[in-house]
Amino acid sequence: MIELLNIGLTGSEWSALAISVRVSLLCAFISLPFAIILGWLLARKDFKLKAFFEAFLHIPMVMPPVTTGYVLLLVFGTNGIMGHFLEETFGIKIAFSFPAAVVASIIVSFPLAVRAVKQAVEMVDKQLEDAAEILGASRFKVLFTITIPLALPGVISGFLLSFTRSLGEFGATITFAGNIYGETRTIPLALFSAMQTPGKESEAFRLMIISIVISFIAMLASEIVARRYLKSVKS
Repeated sequence: MIELLNIGLTGSEWSALAISVRVSLLCAFISLPFAIILGWLLARKDFKLKAFFEAFLHIPMVMPPVTTGYVLLLVFGTNGIMGHFLEETFGIKIAFSFPAAVVASIIVSFPLAVRAVKQAVEMVDKQLEDAAEILGASRFKVLFTITIPLALPGVISGFLLSFTRSLGEFGATITFAGNIYGETRTIPLALFSAMQTPGKESEAFRLMIISIVISFIAMLASEIVARRYLKSVKS
């Protein structure tokens, strides 16, 4: 056990940690603006086929991640519809690259961010928004001066959920981005590789601990921010 707790990280472990943090942060920052827009839309607007749209949006939450990765591979792979077009037209190859890891994480974690924002917006008193519009405020101004500030805990929660879900993403990433050292090998992929290699029990254990600690810190931060914000609103 003492050997397993050896705190020194190897170069491959630092690489996996750095790639995971980069992918997760990019995923969270890219997803957040779209999650806010869609979360507000689903919370405040009724339209035809809304149930169908929501069901389609949340498919990645229940679909096996490997299936998600395979769908992305069919679309953005070298022989895929979009992948072939991008490579032939712009020389851009997405599959089995760092951007592929980011795309896979966004697709898998985006529904969680939208859901968190939607629930937060639904908790905002719509009469406040209506009153602001009556006084002449545009919907854009109402959204950014009333709705988002009041729904801020949900927005932060959506950001952190997207971050932590991306941090733990495995199936879609290994299928669409591959397990390439120094480019797409995130912590879950590095942990999987270590588990499959005899003599790397210590590395697997350290990667497991790192995953747990980062996820716990992110969720704890979400709770602390939400509680402090609610206290400031009440006071």
